[in-house]
Amino acid sequence: MIVRGAVLREMGLPAPYAESRPLRIEEVELAPPDPGELLVRIRAAGLCHSDLSVIDGSRPRVMPMLLGHEATGEVVASEAPGFAPGDTVVCAFVPSCGNCAPCAEGRAALCEPGAAANVAGTLLSGTRRLTDVHHHLGVSGFADHAVISAHSAVKIDPSLPPEIAALFGCAVMTGVGAVVNTAQVRAGRSAVVFGLGGVGLSALLGAVLVGAHPIVAVDVVPSKLSLARELGATAVVDARDADAVEQVREATAGGADYAFETVGSAKVLEQAYAATRRGGTTVTVGLPHPSQSFSVPAVSLVAEERTVKGSYLGSSVPTRDIPRYVALYQAGRLPVDRLLTATVGLDDLNQAFDDLAAGTSIRQVLLF
Repeated sequence: MIVRGAVLREMGLPAPYAESRPLRIEEVELAPPDPGELLVRIRAAGLCHSDLSVIDGSRPRVMPMLLGHEATGEVVASEAPGFAPGDTVVCAFVPSCGNCAPCAEGRAALCEPGAAANVAGTLLSGTRRLTDVHHHLGVSGFADHAVISAHSAVKIDPSLPPEIAALFGCAVMTGVGAVVNTAQVRAGRSAVVFGLGGVGLSALLGAVLVGAHPIVAVDVVPSKLSLARELGATAVVDARDADAVEQVREATAGGADYAFETVGSAKVLEQAYAATRRGGTTVTVGLPHPSQSFSVPAVSLVAEERTVKGSYLGSSVPTRDIPRYVALYQAGRLPVDRLLTATVGLDDLNQAFDDLAAGTSIRQVLLF
């Protein structure tokens, strides 16, 4: 079949993207699903900094590529047990094989065949269903239809609006998961979140969910700081302030028990570490350019019993966590609908990524 989608053929074109137009809306041939795969009619796909990082070249990928990794849709055809036409699914951007060593240990985010497929721009099988175009993280959700591995799909309640359902595929799973799974924050412990995009605000919602206190939110955009207060932050800090780290330490009585860096910046990660108390845990969620590195006083790791942890996919098991987070949303305990800034059309994507790069949006969602 022929699908219409947003194809990136060259990374690093200059902003504004509304003028350079890195995403080209093209017709691409999509082969039918093989055994173990699904044909999904995409209903909605979120715009994430991970997409932007491919567009600007800070997250290199094989080209050309049909972008989009945070998506939801309806199964049209199934070649996999457990799925049938009409099922509503959320796509997970790491397909987990279930058989490799990390999967056997319950660490689906580190699936080895899944990681290899994502780097190669293929599906989990190692092959492509798009003709002459690579898949993005096994999803390629910026198109009206996609073929995905069944290991990338999680069935959800079909009553969930698609513009909300899409958020669970990356922003919510990554941000809430960083709090619940990676850091395992306990009630009454202090937390700070650096960066209030979709993932950062999801981490904030996760901190509120588990009863962290106090909770500090840090960003450079005043409107995001205001929203953070509405969502449960007990204090906010403008990251542009020269004493921003000291403000965090003051608000948390000497430093946070848990600090979350969601920006994808080594400099911000150093700030997050500096804002963490003795014995505390610093969790990094952002994806900086591979050339970036950060340094800490080595003695502090021992003398202060510090911990630095990476969190990919929120250390989640998608088939376990996505339905749980959806249920919490439906129960009113995880108001992820507040993350939705706007819905856009396929032809509006380049301008929408300008808005994302400028920090004027939290989560824009492409609707079909």
